[in-house]
Amino acid sequence: MTLANYSYHYGHGQMDFSVEQERVLAELNVAKTPLVENLKAAVLDAIYHPINSAPINELVKPGMKICFICNDPTRVANSFDFMPILVNEMNKLGVPDENMRIVFALGTHRAMTHEEMVEGVGAEVAGRLEMFNSDCNVAEDFNYFGATSRGTPVLINKLVCEADLIIATGTIVHHFFSGYGGGRKAILPGVAAMECVRRNHSLMLDPNSGLGKLHGNPVYEDQVEGVRLFAAKHPVFLFNAVLNDKHEFTKIFAGDWYEAHLEACKYVDVVYGAPIPEPADIVIASCGGYPKDINVYQMQKTMDNAVCAVKQGGVVIILAECIEGSGSAALEKAISENPDPDLIREQLAQNFVIGKHKAFAVTRLMKKAKFILVSKLDKELAQKMMFESVDSVDEAMARAKEIVGEDYKLILMPMGSLTVPIVK
Repeated sequence: MTLANYSYHYGHGQMDFSVEQERVLAELNVAKTPLVENLKAAVLDAIYHPINSAPINELVKPGMKICFICNDPTRVANSFDFMPILVNEMNKLGVPDENMRIVFALGTHRAMTHEEMVEGVGAEVAGRLEMFNSDCNVAEDFNYFGATSRGTPVLINKLVCEADLIIATGTIVHHFFSGYGGGRKAILPGVAAMECVRRNHSLMLDPNSGLGKLHGNPVYEDQVEGVRLFAAKHPVFLFNAVLNDKHEFTKIFAGDWYEAHLEACKYVDVVYGAPIPEPADIVIASCGGYPKDINVYQMQKTMDNAVCAVKQGGVVIILAECIEGSGSAALEKAISENPDPDLIREQLAQNFVIGKHKAFAVTRLMKKAKFILVSKLDKELAQKMMFESVDSVDEAMARAKEIVGEDYKLILMPMGSLTVPIVK
C-alpha cells in the first residue's frame, strides 16, 4: 500500500495525516467554478440588474433609512469585502452614513463582541455605521407581525423594523433541516425573537424537513410565510453570495428575497454537491476550520454531510477543534441525561427547546455510524456527549479499524461543512 499525505483545515491551522491511497474511494471537493474577478463590478451588476426586483436605484430614495442584516461569526460571509461597496453605493444614491445601520443576525447564538463586529464588516464600515446585535432573548426588542399558518409568532427586531429598506446579506450553503441557508433566514431566524425561532425550529421533527429540500419542507415554508408577513410592510432586498472552499466569491445573487434565493440554491447544488461511487466504511471529514469547527453546535452540520457518505455501522472521523466546547449548555445537558435520540425526539415534541434540538440532531446520526473526533474538546465532555475524542487522525484510524476491520474503504471530505455527498 502507498501512503498518501493530506493536510486539512483545523481551527485556524492545519491537521496533517496519511492514509493508504488504494483505500480511498474519493476525496470530495467543492466544484471548480469561475471566480468573481472584479468584486465591485459584480456587486454593482447584481444590485442594478437584480432577480425579479426593481434595480437598487429605484428602491433607494435620498434620505431614507437602510438596515443591513449581516452574518454572525458562525457563518463565513466575507461581509468585510462587499459591505464597503454597498455602503458607498448607498451614499451615491443619497443615503448618508447616519441613516444606515447594521444588525447582526444572531438567531439564538451568543452576542458578538465589538471586535467581532469590526472583524465581520471591516474597520472602515464599522467606523462609519452603527452596529447592533439582535438578542433573541430581549422580548421588548421585537415587533409582532402575526402568526404563520403553522402557529409561529412572527417577532422581528425593532432595529430592523425602523428601516425603510432592509438589505439582507450573507452566503448560501446547504442546511441540515431547513434545506439551504441564506435568503429568508437572515430575518427568520436571524433577527427573530426566541419564541419565533423555537416554534419554527420545532418543525425539524417533521420527516419532510431535511438537507437540500425547500418545497414541502415545513421549516422552510414556515420561514417563508413568516418573512412574507414582515416584508408586506417592510421591503426586503436580498444580497447573497456563494463562496468556494477557499472563501473566494464564485457568484453573487441579488433581488427579490424569495426568487433570488431560489436561483442561488440551484447554483449551490452545482458547487457543493459531491458525487460518490458508493458509501465508505470510514469517512474522514474536516469541518473546514474556523468558524465551522468552533464548537459541537456548529460541527454538527459537518456530521450531517459526512454521514451521507458512510455505510451503516461505519465510522466517521471528524477534524473539529471545538475551541468553544459544545457551544450549548442545553445540548450538553440533553445528551448527558439521555443519549437516546428517540426519547429526545419525544421530549422535544412535548416541549421544544433550542439547544436540545441539537442533541436530537447529533444523536440521531449516531444510529448509523460511530463518530470519533480529532479535537481539543474535553475528553470527559466528549464522552458524555457520546463521542470519542482523540488527539490525532492516526489514533482515530486505529480505533476505526477496530470497529470496521482491516479491509476498509475511505472517503475523504476536506470541506465537510460544505460538500454534500451524493451516491451516483
